[in-house]
Amino acid sequence: MKNFNIVDIIIVLGVVAALIVGVLTMKHFRQTADKQIEATSAITFQVFLRGVTVTGDEFPIKSNGKTFITIRNVPYTELNVLKVTSQPRQTAIASQKAKEQYILINDPAQPAIYDAIVTITDTAKITKDGAVVGGNKIKMGLPVTLEGENYKFNGTISDVRVSSSVNVEDAGANNLVG
Repeated sequence: MKNFNIVDIIIVLGVVAALIVGVLTMKHFRQTADKQIEATSAITFQVFLRGVTVTGDEFPIKSNGKTFITIRNVPYTELNVLKVTSQPRQTAIASQKAKEQYILINDPAQPAIYDAIVTITDTAKITKDGAVVGGNKIKMGLPVTLEGENYKFNGTISDVRVSSSVNVEDAGANNLVG
């Protein structure tokens, strides 16, 4: 014992601890990160774009097109756009009819401001906590950036759906109404 100092004892205890962790992992008492993935599945998620300024005739993101996505300021990849729904910013005014208290009209003070919902598809790893895309858990409220040839919009994920197949039947684009 006289030849051992405190550093030698710490090194030996570290090696013994690593061996114990290794044995527990091999005997499946400890779960590693790759075993937490339960499946790989197609997902669709919707990105809500609030207050997008567009002065052109058409919304720049198109259905059945592609958009590059950045998740939490980390560039990910180009993904398929299934559907785009956009409408001008609206305001409520009092209604003259007895049944309706108010009606919605396009806001004349903000003629070039639009709200849009973009539906995107990708393949995700499914874990107990949800879908993982590009190393990020895809959940509602997650900030993302959609970027294309002539646009870069910041939005928030508003819906996530895990599916075995991607439904494209109602993927028609809605053009802007000027």
